Amino acid sequence: MNAFFWLAVTVAVYLLAKRLYRVFGKIYLTPLLVTPAVLIAILLCSGVSFDNYDKGAGWLSDLVEPATVALAVTLYKHIDVLRKHAPAIAAGAGCGAVSAIVTSVGLARLFDLQPNVTDSLAPRSATTPIAVGVSQLVGGIPTVTAVATLITGLFGLLMGPPIVRALRMRTPVARGILLGTSAHSAGISKALEYDAATGSIATIAMMLTAFVTLAATPWILSLLG
Repeated sequence: MNAFFWLAVTVAVYLLAKRLYRVFGKIYLTPLLVTPAVLIAILLCSGVSFDNYDKGAGWLSDLVEPATVALAVTLYKHIDVLRKHAPAIAAGAGCGAVSAIVTSVGLARLFDLQPNVTDSLAPRSATTPIAVGVSQLVGGIPTVTAVATLITGLFGLLMGPPIVRALRMRTPVARGILLGTSAHSAGISKALEYDAATGSIATIAMMLTAFVTLAATPWILSLLG
């Protein structure tokens, strides 16, 4: 089947999911959750391999880099807020990243998982490219890391808003740190639904989380080993 067909299908499913989310506003209808679920179902039912699908739809992955660079515009618009709250953002993202690594390793050891699986789960809270790179560095399994990172983002996306409401987080700083640290790019998507300032802080928090994960994962694994 023509590769461009799957590119069109992916875009169409996303637009329909986005429309559905806008109409009903339920967090479990977010396009980041609905779109992959629907596409997986379509591929399974049609018997099309992921390689054939990726020949067309894989082009969308190439847009991630310019989309990430475009976030710099939002950061620039809120540079004063970022400067004012830099210590809080750095402390929140740093502590969150370290906590994620420690809890991942601790739970993996508790359930007696294989060492390479433990190493794969440790960097799950960083954005996918960083998490996969760290996994390769420490001897993990990149595929397991990618899946764990995806699940982490989706879980953070689903649980973030209820936590924001329960803890009455009304400031962009608190919401941005929570979503950017716990759910990386998925968290940024949700943070931007609150306001641009929250999205900017979530972006910085995601970057800091990735940096701390890259620097601290090998050290924490050796310390807990």
